[in-house]
Amino acid sequence: MPPVSQRADHGLAEPVVIGKIVGLFGVKGWVKIRSYTDPREQIADYRPWRVAIEGEWRSFEVETVQPQGKSLVVRLAGIDDRDAATRLLNSDIVIDRSQLPALEENEFYWRDLQGLQVLNLKGVELGTVKSLLETGANDVLVVCKDGSPEILIPYVLDRVIRAVDMESRIIRVDWEADF
Repeated sequence: MPPVSQRADHGLAEPVVIGKIVGLFGVKGWVKIRSYTDPREQIADYRPWRVAIEGEWRSFEVETVQPQGKSLVVRLAGIDDRDAATRLLNSDIVIDRSQLPALEENEFYWRDLQGLQVLNLKGVELGTVKSLLETGANDVLVVCKDGSPEILIPYVLDRVIRAVDMESRIIRVDWEADF
């Protein structure tokens, strides 16, 4: 049986994983989470959260969020002791895509770019987007093609990234195949 986080019975039209419950904090039911939002505290803006408990998805309201080192500690409504919190360990925090903010033109969520085909201006297929990296200066597409080494392409609009066509699932880039 696949892990609960991979099952489709979460009750959401378009699920988005925004974090993970990674530890316990204290004895009053607080949990440590790893946020996938930027900034990390923004995870608290999305409510309710869907979390799997013993194979069943439940909705939780976030009562309190506090920074704690590299993670955040959270108090969820209805989770009042360490035993209840233990049942949440290693669960994904899921919301529906409709809860995400609308984007401006030429803005995309990373998850939407993953899997898109990448073609250069000569029409040569460079591969598909496997993932993205945040480097500080700009994001970078990690592009893979069967049996070939990964290609790292800077996500710089108009200079390198010439067009993103979500309908055709193609990204056109000004990038040579042998670069």
